[in-house]
Amino acid sequence: MNNKIQSFHHLKMACIYLRQSTMYQVMHNQESTDRQYALKHKALQYGWDASRIRIMDGDLGQSGSHTTGREDFKSLVAEVSMSNVGAIFVLEASRLSRSSADWNRLLELCSLTQTLIIDQDGCYDPSQFNDQLLLGLKGTMSQAEMHLIRARLHGAKLNKAKRGELRFPIPVGYIYDDEGNITFDPDAQVCHVIQLLFSVFKEKQTAYAVVHYFGNNNILFPKRSYGGRWKGKLLWGRLTHERVLNILKHPFYAGVYTFGRYKSFKKINPQGEIITRLQRQPMEQWPVMIKDHHRSYIPFGEYENNIQQLQANKVKTPDNILAGPPREGATLLQGLLICGVCGRRMTIRYAVNNVIVPTYECNGRKRQGLTGCSCFAFRADTVDPLIEQKLIEVLKPANVSIAINALSEIEKRNASLDKHWQMNIQRCQYQADIAQRRFEQVDPANRLVAASLEKNWNQELKKLSLATSEYQQHQNQREAEYPSHKRKEIVALAKEIPTLWARTTNIKDKKRIVRLLISDITVTKDRETKTLFLNIRWQAGPLQQIQVTLPPNAADKIRYPQTMVEKVRDLTMQHGDDKKTIAILNQQGIMGAKGKPLTRDMIQWIRFKHNIKMPILKSKDEFTVGEVGAIFNISSHMVYYWIKNEYVTARKTPSNSLLIKITSWDKTQLLERIKNSYKSQTMINHL
Repeated sequence: MNNKIQSFHHLKMACIYLRQSTMYQVMHNQESTDRQYALKHKALQYGWDASRIRIMDGDLGQSGSHTTGREDFKSLVAEVSMSNVGAIFVLEASRLSRSSADWNRLLELCSLTQTLIIDQDGCYDPSQFNDQLLLGLKGTMSQAEMHLIRARLHGAKLNKAKRGELRFPIPVGYIYDDEGNITFDPDAQVCHVIQLLFSVFKEKQTAYAVVHYFGNNNILFPKRSYGGRWKGKLLWGRLTHERVLNILKHPFYAGVYTFGRYKSFKKINPQGEIITRLQRQPMEQWPVMIKDHHRSYIPFGEYENNIQQLQANKVKTPDNILAGPPREGATLLQGLLICGVCGRRMTIRYAVNNVIVPTYECNGRKRQGLTGCSCFAFRADTVDPLIEQKLIEVLKPANVSIAINALSEIEKRNASLDKHWQMNIQRCQYQADIAQRRFEQVDPANRLVAASLEKNWNQELKKLSLATSEYQQHQNQREAEYPSHKRKEIVALAKEIPTLWARTTNIKDKKRIVRLLISDITVTKDRETKTLFLNIRWQAGPLQQIQVTLPPNAADKIRYPQTMVEKVRDLTMQHGDDKKTIAILNQQGIMGAKGKPLTRDMIQWIRFKHNIKMPILKSKDEFTVGEVGAIFNISSHMVYYWIKNEYVTARKTPSNSLLIKITSWDKTQLLERIKNSYKSQTMINHL
């Protein structure tokens, strides 16, 4: 009995912790597993009762570099922290954890709760300095050992990869031959389907369009199994968007041998666990990149174009610098317009005051807080028709050649689909023939086996019948869409491109045509003249500028023109009466801004808005209130007092002002009244 084991240790549990790094070790290194289970006998020899021995084997096949997925290790740490464990039995102390943080945390808890750690080399008490120092050295050496092993293995892999000889699972469409060389898959249908994927993406320009094309035509995509009982078997299934992206981004199909495209990094998840993630590295950071290493499905230049197209198809990008893929929206120039103020791609807004009005706008400055408003905006229907007209003018010289090329592409695509269906039928026929031969070779007396083989034969015949019927449906549909006897009619339609563009071409195809011809359009706006300047950069290279006059906005539509204002000004100065002005304008057939007859309120609003004052028309013996006050040196209140008491005669002008008639006799009478009037003297003294 070891003298470090005390009686109070026997009153607690003895935990036997088992761990192996991978499931491969669990399956093939069973001797190590048996040795760890045998630690139970060692615990019995050290005096623990069988009821107090707990075997923790839930972490078999889990790596000890972190705690993720190691539920038994977490339970062990929890039991130790609650002082429920007397000793931990393990084959090697380093098997508890390969992480220094987890190892030191466990040692700290064991030292506080006086928990022993027992392995094949001895018994350790972490509460004693010497044992704690020894366990710390074991943990450090274990971590250093793992680092050295990992460095050697990675260095050897990298050195072999630089020679292009490192073997790893290669993507579907390639296999290793008997000599270890990389070559095309011997199955012709596999190679054909992969070539079809690249050709469809070259035409459609989006990964989703490839998925829809394969789905609409019932084309299955292959996959080879690696490892296990299904190793090397070819499986067929539906093509997914993620699968298309992986194939398009994989340089292996361009004949490039690479190593180190992905790099692992560690991070802490919300649960506080350290997890490892793979991150794709830029091409310039790949440790190994060997071009023309093996036969390729596409040239390397096409691979680079595919990567650029996928990058351009992204919708949310920093600073809105990418155009994005063509979509089904009503605007023709989606993703092509560049703001001439901030240099960003202009966005699209459809709803304006709950009404669908497609509008191009740029909010780049507003988003950065540079100004309180957007750069500028304009309606799409002011620009899109002009660009359509320019495109039709460009297409006219080559209408017939475009139609012939398009028809050739359609025929080439149909031929590729035919080849796929024929190979699919051949595969089903081959499987049916194999099932038939197996059924015919079985002993008829063995009815159980014969019944099973007959069932398999019937299933393969059903698959063959289904493939044949689908191929026939495909042929009928193709003949209905592109009849062979109407080739001349299709070519003749090329002369009617404007009609076809307006009536039959959907908006998504229009956008694709626009992008084939136009690289981008930089737009600037003159707010004073309300003019747009479109700088069109064609794909062929030349730059063309177009000026577009914007239609008036709602306020401008109901704003009176300058000619109308000048007429009101002239008539007002001539007659000094709004009624006469209205009568003359109505006789001339001039209407208001909203098409209604002119009224006095309209004329008064025009005079107020443009500061048109009503002239004062008076005779020689008529004076205004201010002039009367100046003549007699009295206030305006006294003048209104005279008018009220009819000491003077006054009339109201059309502009609601008063004109007072004063003759020489009136002037003498008024001066006498001022001299003798008590009220006049009081008001004069008061003033």
